[in-house]
Amino acid sequence: MDKTVTFSFSSTIFEGIEATETFNFKELGIDENLDNEALKIEIERIFQAWVWDKLNISFSIVINKDNP
Repeated sequence: MDKTVTFSFSSTIFEGIEATETFNFKELGIDENLDNEALKIEIERIFQAWVWDKLNISFSIVINKDNP
């Protein structure tokens, strides 16, 4: 049986803003042999992309560096 991960989120502010989906590791392109720390990092990265896609969020980060 393939390993699976279920992603889920809901808004504490807006009613009805929620989603849940289950994927197997193959669908997500995750190597089942990753160690626990690498697996956690990869799943968190994929989860963030999944949430941003569901909420249609775009963003940018601008860092200004002072020149001495």
